[in-house]
Amino acid sequence: MKQFLLLIAFFPFVAASQGLFPYMDFNNFFKVFDDGVFTQIEHQPSTDVFFGDELVAYNNSQRDFKVYHNGQSRLLTNQNVSYKASDHLLVWNIGPIINYFEDGQTKVITSFGGDYAVGDSIIVYQDTRYKTVNAIYQGKVIELYQLTGDMYMPDMIGDNIVAFRDNGNLYKVFWRGQIYELGVYSGVQQLEFFAGTDMLAFNDPNSRTFAVFENGEFLDVEDLYVSKIKACRGFVVYEDVQGNLNYYGKGKQVELASFFQFWDAKDDVLVWGEANSTYTLVDGERKMVCNYAAKDVVLKNDVMAFRNNLGGVSGYTDGKLKDITNLTKTEFTISGHAVCIQLSNRSVLVWYNDQIYQD
Repeated sequence: MKQFLLLIAFFPFVAASQGLFPYMDFNNFFKVFDDGVFTQIEHQPSTDVFFGDELVAYNNSQRDFKVYHNGQSRLLTNQNVSYKASDHLLVWNIGPIINYFEDGQTKVITSFGGDYAVGDSIIVYQDTRYKTVNAIYQGKVIELYQLTGDMYMPDMIGDNIVAFRDNGNLYKVFWRGQIYELGVYSGVQQLEFFAGTDMLAFNDPNSRTFAVFENGEFLDVEDLYVSKIKACRGFVVYEDVQGNLNYYGKGKQVELASFFQFWDAKDDVLVWGEANSTYTLVDGERKMVCNYAAKDVVLKNDVMAFRNNLGGVSGYTDGKLKDITNLTKTEFTISGHAVCIQLSNRSVLVWYNDQIYQD
């Protein structure tokens, strides 16, 4: 595999997403915070609720299956469904009939569906009629592999990348509409992959190295196996054999810390605790988030939320820290670019675009 020099890391960020957050208020009205506006969408409680950056899926009190998207609530079916969703895609099935919703449009995938999975920009499903496993990417159906025996799903499905074994036990990677061959690993157990966006990481049993798939190439990152791997958007974070915390992305690698208390990474955010303080990377530079060890850390997109040293909730993005509330006994999450907090009295605080909204 291709080798590279160790250089200063660059930390990628994406453009800000909107904030979309569903909740039940004290009257049990089902409401959403959507891009700075609070809106009631149902007069009674809803169930089986999922929300991503662009959509909210739910069953209303009549068990109608609906989706809220782009400012409107839409009925998808009044039948009982099972569904899976991501920030941008919604897939549901009624028996073997599988449908999906994307950018306001609904389509039937197949009438002979088996298992399926959903990433941020990819759908993978089984077609039992032809015994194929297919991907839907940018509206196109691509066959990944066809089976003669029992059907199985791919080994790992990320936001826009898939690792799988074909019928001949050849490992392959599907990325941005193309399939790349990795190789046959005979005499070893099933490989463990870690997938994010544009990044796939794994310990290679043939070369005994830690490797990644990046930009259509397989590259060795470390000469030995590593542990505690997390693949994110264009980068991967891991602990090497000496127990050091490392970052790799865009052909560049950097050691972050040797004595750390905790760490986590997701989407575009990396956080770790060191010397009783909390750190991250901003544009490739090490930045202190706060001078204490953050608790209950939540990461999404380029936003971090955590329990501060007073028991309240703070948020961090674009190199800026905001103490949103010092009230305790709260629940909080991140949607899009917003930190959403539900208080014990069921009122809501949202930190979005450097403003605090309250309902």
